[in-house]
Amino acid sequence: MSRKENAIILAAGFSSRFAPLSYEKPKALLEVKGEVLIERQIRQLIEAGIQDITLVVGYKKEMFQYLEKKFQVQIVENREYAVKNNLSSMYAVKDRLRDTYICSADNYFTSNVFCEEPMEAYYSAEYAKGSTEEWCMEEDGDGFISGVTIGGSDAWYMIGHAFFTEDFSKRFIPILEETYAMPGSETMLWEHMYLKHLQKLKMKIKKFPQGIIKEFDSLSELKDFDKSYALDSRSSILKDISRRLLCEEAEIDVISPVSVQGMAHGFIFKANEKKYEYSYENHEIRGVDNE
Repeated sequence: MSRKENAIILAAGFSSRFAPLSYEKPKALLEVKGEVLIERQIRQLIEAGIQDITLVVGYKKEMFQYLEKKFQVQIVENREYAVKNNLSSMYAVKDRLRDTYICSADNYFTSNVFCEEPMEAYYSAEYAKGSTEEWCMEEDGDGFISGVTIGGSDAWYMIGHAFFTEDFSKRFIPILEETYAMPGSETMLWEHMYLKHLQKLKMKIKKFPQGIIKEFDSLSELKDFDKSYALDSRSSILKDISRRLLCEEAEIDVISPVSVQGMAHGFIFKANEKKYEYSYENHEIRGVDNE
């Protein structure tokens, strides 16, 4: 009997670092090499025999609705996505945690990572040769995660999806419920909670070859993987900037989001060897002191 009972795809967040594309649509709905990110992941899950798929949505939730009919997935809304981190998304679907894949909607897998039959809970990993700022894992003699540090060198780091066995889920849920009620949990990723309970929540490192799991934290990273974005950003905002500043889209670079009281306000960018700020509210472009 397969242990792969269901999958949960976390798709509620802002992805603010992906400005301005994420201001126009959720990052999970971007097209990468001819496929919508989340659609590719759903197809891979279905190909691996997983029919019970739940999407947790929040930001621009209405843009995900078409997936219900197209793939017969279930959609759960995280109403707290704007004020809490992804721990709240896990809480919203805690009753669905069994033998379950936990996925991020914006991951791109170059091959289908869901086809194997996992026997134990795991977190996926790739190897960083040299220094890295990723979450680096240590393992004990049996391959279980024994510690995690932010940043390291020549280490296996956390990237991509995780798999919960039913036994793992039964131990995870009460800790999740207790943690969620605590002050300060608003900023927590579910991984933060997991790291505080490594001894109770035994999980192995699932080691993947380099390049299988792709995460895009910025438009420049996406451009490196899908060269078509260098010429066509698919962003009406960047096209407008290109027109107004008389530059090519490829010349708009070094994009950094700007927030005001936690809300997306705009972004700073470079073009024509100058620095500018773009405002979402009034579409204003103003020069920024380049000192």
